[in-house]
Amino acid sequence: MHYAANMEEQSYEFDAEEVAKLGIVLHHINIERSPYVFTHNTRAFLQLVKIVRQNDIKLVHCHTPVGGVLGRLVGIWCRKNNVKVIYTAHGFHFYQGAPLKNNTLYYIVEKFFARFTDVLIVINDEDYISAKGLRLRRGGRVCKIPGVGLDVEKFQPLTADERQAKRKELGIGEDEYFLVSVGELNENKNHMVVLRALSRMKQDKHRLNNIKYGICGSGFYKDNMPVWIKQLQLEDTVELFGYRHDVAEIVGCADAFIFPSIREGLGMAALEALAMGIPVIASDNRGTREYMQHKNNGYVCHCHDIDGFVKGIEYIHDLNEYDRERTRSCCRQSVRSFDKRRTNKIMERIYERLEEGM
Repeated sequence: MHYAANMEEQSYEFDAEEVAKLGIVLHHINIERSPYVFTHNTRAFLQLVKIVRQNDIKLVHCHTPVGGVLGRLVGIWCRKNNVKVIYTAHGFHFYQGAPLKNNTLYYIVEKFFARFTDVLIVINDEDYISAKGLRLRRGGRVCKIPGVGLDVEKFQPLTADERQAKRKELGIGEDEYFLVSVGELNENKNHMVVLRALSRMKQDKHRLNNIKYGICGSGFYKDNMPVWIKQLQLEDTVELFGYRHDVAEIVGCADAFIFPSIREGLGMAALEALAMGIPVIASDNRGTREYMQHKNNGYVCHCHDIDGFVKGIEYIHDLNEYDRERTRSCCRQSVRSFDKRRTNKIMERIYERLEEGM
């Protein structure tokens, strides 16, 4: 197995040595997330062609919009080698309610490249319906998987002692209502709606006033966020934790997890929080519809509904002990079908069927 990616721009923790121990050969390529960085992405395409030909690769499995285009271009370019192509769409950029550009340009691109795809994998129902309407390569098929798979053994509820110790380490008092978000600091992750909700609550003296909100992540808005927090007078309420290696512990000691994304293919961060028994206050989108159960495992509202997030924060806070325990149980139950062992079995069958046809 060969793994090709931009090793200099990993947005997640990546241990090259551990991957190499698995016998996977690593290749650095100059791929960029933006489709408009033509020079780098053209170079990445040529690098991929070289990797495929030098190693006699028969199956290419690509991810991300740009990776999906380049991977399928490689399949076209190396058609004499009869290369099979799998594309996992972690959320189409065209979807119900998307901007016109997304629902035209991105749809046209996906419709074109679907013809050179042997297996198109999606991770939510809305994308599955859309994918079924695309014409794939002869004999091609669409498959749905429960995301990349949730490690239910890793994401377990913290003990009372672990929770208390982590809150003390973070400077969170036991009487404080601790909210956490995890995600890149960008427009889509929509952290601003939470900041505005907290500002509105702070202005209303009758609202909660013992809230602490921590955001784990970095990104494009890294320099803007402190400015916005100051403008909204939330310096004593909001803390930017940045990129962290202890995200699971931070989420596990929270009272609620906030997931306000405008667009999500699924949303592993929210699934991980639920697996730890932490209720989620989420925006309604095609990803969260796969697992969110309003007022059972959390609270759901529109991504731009400031009052909705205020109500969600207050709803979770005001649960009595019985309902709080019931909610924790619902959180854990609601993610069972996303266990990585189930995803792995489905992926094994996909690979085996393709191998039989080679």
